[in-house]
Amino acid sequence: MLGRLASFIHRHARGVLVLAAVAVVAMGALGAGAFGKLQSGGFEDPSSPSDRARVLIDERFGGEPNLVLLVEPQEGGLDSAAVRRAGEKLTAGLEAEQHISHVASYWGPGGGGLVSRDGGKALILAHVQGGSTTVEDRTEAVTGRWSGEAGPLRVQSGGGAALNRDVSAQVSSDLALAETIAVPVTLVLLVLAFGSFLAALLPLAIGLIAVVGTFAELYLLGSVTDVSVFAINLTTALGLGLGIDYGLLLVSRFRERLGEGGDVADALRTTVRTAGRTIVFSSATVVAALSALLLFPQFFLRSFAYAGIGVVAIAALSALVVVPALLSVVGERVRPGRARLPWAGTVSRPDAPFWGRLAALVFRRPAMTALPVLGVLLLVASPLLGAAFGSPDERVLPPGAESRQVSTAMADHFPGTDATGMQIVVEKAESDAALTRYASRLSRLDGVAQVHGPTGTYRDGTQVRGPGPAEAALAAGDARQFTATTSAETGSDAARRLVSQVREVPAPGQEALVGGRDAQLVDSRQSIGDRLPAAIGLVVATTFVLLFLFTGSVVQPLRALVLNGLSLTASIGAMVWVFQEGHLSSLLGFTPMPMDTSMTVLMFCIVFGLSMDYEVFVTSRIKEFHEGGADGRTAVVGGLSRTGRIVTMAAGLLAVSFFAFASGSVSFLQMFGLGSGLAILIDAVAVRGVLVPAAIRLLGPAAWYAPAPLKRLHRRIGLSEEAAVTQPAPARIEERPTHAGV
Repeated sequence: MLGRLASFIHRHARGVLVLAAVAVVAMGALGAGAFGKLQSGGFEDPSSPSDRARVLIDERFGGEPNLVLLVEPQEGGLDSAAVRRAGEKLTAGLEAEQHISHVASYWGPGGGGLVSRDGGKALILAHVQGGSTTVEDRTEAVTGRWSGEAGPLRVQSGGGAALNRDVSAQVSSDLALAETIAVPVTLVLLVLAFGSFLAALLPLAIGLIAVVGTFAELYLLGSVTDVSVFAINLTTALGLGLGIDYGLLLVSRFRERLGEGGDVADALRTTVRTAGRTIVFSSATVVAALSALLLFPQFFLRSFAYAGIGVVAIAALSALVVVPALLSVVGERVRPGRARLPWAGTVSRPDAPFWGRLAALVFRRPAMTALPVLGVLLLVASPLLGAAFGSPDERVLPPGAESRQVSTAMADHFPGTDATGMQIVVEKAESDAALTRYASRLSRLDGVAQVHGPTGTYRDGTQVRGPGPAEAALAAGDARQFTATTSAETGSDAARRLVSQVREVPAPGQEALVGGRDAQLVDSRQSIGDRLPAAIGLVVATTFVLLFLFTGSVVQPLRALVLNGLSLTASIGAMVWVFQEGHLSSLLGFTPMPMDTSMTVLMFCIVFGLSMDYEVFVTSRIKEFHEGGADGRTAVVGGLSRTGRIVTMAAGLLAVSFFAFASGSVSFLQMFGLGSGLAILIDAVAVRGVLVPAAIRLLGPAAWYAPAPLKRLHRRIGLSEEAAVTQPAPARIEERPTHAGV
């Protein structure tokens, strides 16, 4: 089928390119509206108790405090006449804002608790109404009017709304910087690798089509469901990376066949039948890995599945249709020009002596070569044993970010405020007396400073203030709201234990929903943890089936899963050592903190898929030699010599794109970029270059084993190499140390 497709494209190449250009223009026009459809946030499980509590509080009680103004007098004290007038004016101005509710101020009724320990700073709390993206826009406008220096006051903005605004703005800035670095560097490296500017544009053509097409997909999906704005950035990075992978594979195979004496039509058919088949399976393995993200309820994670699956499918389609049409039109001109540099045009050479010699050495001494590599990878993975996982907080931002400074000041000077407390909603309460007993019992819990609710304020089991006008607002219909404040550090183990203890207190009604930042952290970790085994199981099962259909062996898929898992755990272990334990923090400029759960899961799925991409690249050539009658050594040496340079070159270029993320200043983005780039390089060099040939050597003939029933099944529904061209035997490779051809 792929051969017939190649022949059709060759005969109608210019027509195919015209249709492709029209499709790209149409997708571009549609995709231009994607940015207006996408949302920020999406880290919460909408079915979790904390998110249900948030929704109820938003609908019935004016919303949880998500905006904090930290007010500090520039002269005089908080209660001096000038400062009080300015504070009252600031409070009244905030209350007059159209989309602001639930304002509580030191200079307002019941605001005595909104003062720092030393009495030198005060807080104003408020709720910004709207969805996640709308809240960010409104927060930007409100803080622009009321933050800064005005008269005797210095005002800084913080809280969840301001923090999300600063993170989104910083991430956008960091990704723009990363792409500014990565794209020109990648283009220069592609030109050097291909020895031809024209050939270097082919991978970029795949990436461009994939990105534009996925933008159109995200526009359509964003019109019917929530899609994270961060999916845009995965689209550009993955589109460029897959364009490089598929472009290198196609162009190298096309040039190889031309060098063997084939004409353009024959080279095109051979390229699409062999390299095209590899692209079909490699894209399927990436899609299988990314599909696991659909199991998670957080739309932040699901959005990466939407974007990733779309960009992979469109990149594969453009590689199988558009690039063959371009190769048909370009023909012999795709060969390298008269480049003088010794490393230029390396993709044009079919064999890489270094990788062939390395494979031969590993095949001759599998234990001696593989055990040191295995030991290093296990050592690098060892910090994973002490990994702690959490959610992003103010520490992901640079120390100079205003919202981080406010969060730090609240932790240091304002213990136990409503802004950091647990928000509790009780539905269908039995009676006021039952509510009183409930609040009193909560206030006796170790770690709870006080409980404020519709029946009054309680401390250590005793009512210290009865209900008043402010407390009356905490009753709406059959629902009642309480706030339990605590001095425990937000995100700490003590705070998470306290959430569990509060939830264990019997509800005085139908249900008591516990919300707030710490409760959201607990629920998010549990939601991801509960679904993670199913996600890993889905990735393993689909990958195993696809690799069985590709190789006809049940051993090769197991070998691939084990080795890919090893490289992935090593890279995540390295990220624990760097970002949790704090090594390199002074160089990269981040604050050590627990690993971001969502970004770690995202990195696992993306890196696993890309690793399988390279697995298919290498195994396909080894299998071609194996099915052509070559012995184990010849098949492995021939396969590595033909693919080693392509895989390492593709991995190196893709790593440039990921490493560029480390130039930013948001720590979870730095972690994702550094970890993904490192994992890809480990996989391409250590796993493909050493562990794969060592494993095949140690397995011997069993490497291609499958039970008789599965062999018959593979003959019926699997793919074989019978349609592929006969592989020429690889040139004899001497086993002497050399660096030639790297």
